[in-house]
Amino acid sequence: MANKDQVKGKAKDIVGKIKEEAGDAVGNDKMKRDGQKDQVEGKVQKGVGDAKDKLSD
Repeated sequence: MANKDQVKGKAKDIVGKIKEEAGDAVGNDKMKRDGQKDQVEGKVQKGVGDAKDKLSD
């Protein structure tokens, strides 16, 4: 079962991908960079959740 950090991290990663693609499509570099940043943050948060999950086993 996924914990809160895993779910929030995955969601932030997905939103970041959408934001990056939208920024690329409209030529907005700031939006594209923000999307990339969100993806990194989401992956880190999901990693924290994965680590918590492994420790609880």
